[in-house]
Parts: sequence; structure tokens; C-alpha cells
Amino acid sequence: MPNYDLFNGDADGICSLIQLRHAQPREATLITGVKREIKLLNGLQAQAGDNITVLDVSMDKNQKGLHAALDAGANVFYADHHQSGDIPEHPALEAHINTASNTCTGLIIDYYLKGQYREWAIVAAYGDNITQVADEYATQAELTDEQRQQLRALGVAMNYNGYGVSLEDLFYHPAELYKLAVPYQSPFDFIKERADVYKTLTDGYQNDLDQGLNITPVRSNDKAAMIMLPNEQWARRISGVLGNELANQYPDRAHAILTEREEQVEGPEGQKEKTYLVSIRAAKNNLVGADTIAVKFGGGGRKGAAGIDRLLEAEIDTLWAEFT
Repeated sequence: MPNYDLFNGDADGICSLIQLRHAQPREATLITGVKREIKLLNGLQAQAGDNITVLDVSMDKNQKGLHAALDAGANVFYADHHQSGDIPEHPALEAHINTASNTCTGLIIDYYLKGQYREWAIVAAYGDNITQVADEYATQAELTDEQRQQLRALGVAMNYNGYGVSLEDLFYHPAELYKLAVPYQSPFDFIKERADVYKTLTDGYQNDLDQGLNITPVRSNDKAAMIMLPNEQWARRISGVLGNELANQYPDRAHAILTEREEQVEGPEGQKEKTYLVSIRAAKNNLVGADTIAVKFGGGGRKGAAGIDRLLEAEIDTLWAEFT
């Protein structure tokens, strides 16, 4: 019977699947995309007997596809830490859902596998900016400071690679990056053997981040800041991880990163109105509310980090009011 592996195109999704497939090897059709492409299950025409694995995409956003797959007679393994909505009670569904702000799908899979491939789970946690937890796991694993920094750099860079409006914005298609990394049981072996990939990602991240950090917030106070990025490839790539970096630098401040989209819409008086892609990061010392705000504008995510795919220019004032 056909096997399908559906996973978010960021570090968490990729590292979750790497762990799972080392523990439970199987050939499968890979279904993924840019980080914000999360309705992966809704587009799958499941058949009876299919084995479907879904990692690091909101069950709430995939309810239609999940129910269709179960009704068709497919078996579904689902692990995630985003909003879930109602979790169906079905004998063919194995759900591992934890929406706590201090976890990620890579850590959920690590718990499920009893720590068999913990170094990849640490990469996932660093990629999702759960730095404190990642550091704790690294300490338990007795990693050196140099090793810890390597895993953090890899996680951040893999996460950064998932951002962009389209696959053309990325250095590596997430499915390709997964295929490059999955042969290695340890991320240290991947870093050593595929130094070219590691360098491409980490250099690209640093170059784009430097540009992003040079941009002054358009609005800010002690508790929140709003940064606007241009409609350029580097900006689309850095939009999410810039929010993570700013959250680390200013842990008491929430951040909204608005990246201008190519698409414009017609305003109420016929004028062209800009639209924006938005990344929201709650203050690191108060990881609540990011998902609540995003949902009000048609987006989603989790308590500490969320996003909006399409914000109208006219809605910026409303977003800032909600934000502050």
C-alpha cells in the first residue's frame, strides 16, 4: 500500500521525519513545501490502506483532509504542536499532539522514540527557537560548547531555509534538504560530510540576517516592535528567523515582521493597496498570544510564534492595536 510522509518544510518538520525514518524505515512519497504551506493533508486523495504520516502542521488547518483520509480507510500517524482543533477519536488515527509553548514536533517525536536520535531533536528545538529546552537537552547529552553551537547554527539555518513565499526563494527545496540529511544518524556527520550544504545555509542566513537587523522598526515601544521588510528574496527568506533573533535580543518585547508581498489588491476607492506577509513573535519572557492575534487576521500558529499570510495595508493600524 502507498506510504506518504507529509511534513512542514522547516527544521522542525525535517528533523522530526529524519528521527522517525531512522527508527521506522520505509519508502514514502514526500509532500512538503515552504514553511507556510501547511494544509498538506487537505490536498491528498487518500485510499483505503494508505499509511500517512503528518508532522509539524496544524491539525486544525487539516481537519478536512484528516477526516477524508480516515473515512477512506487510511491509517494516519499525526504529530504536532500547533493548534489542533478537535482530535478525532478513530482507531486508524495515532495522534501525538502537545501545544505547550516549550515544545516542538521534533521533541514530541524524540519522546515517542525514547531519545534514540536526540541530536536531531536538539536541532529541531534550536530551529524552532526553543533555546532553553535545546540547551537543557544538549547539557544532558554532554555536548561541548562547540557541538552545541554547531547544532544551533544548523537548526537556525534549516529553519531559515523554509521561509519564503515560493520555493524559488529557498536555497533548497525542503524535500531535497530532507533527502540530503536523512542518510546521517547524527547531525554532526551531516555537517562534516555535507559541509557544502551547511555552509550554503549558514552563510545565507548570516548575510540575510545582517540586512534585516539594519532595518529600524517603523513602530516600537517597550513591549512591542513592528519591522517592515521590502519585497525582495532575502527579506522573504529572513522574515521568520529575524523575529526569532529579535526575540532573543529583546526578550521582553513582542515583534511583528511585515514583508511586502508581490500581490496588491484594489482598495475601496479603486487604488492599489499593498499586502504583507506577517511573522509574529511573542515576547520570549511571556510566550502567549501570538496565535490568538494571527487568527484574527486569517492566520495561525502557536502561542509563541505565528503568522499571517496576507495582511492588507489598511489593516496595519488594527494589527498594531491588537499587538500592543
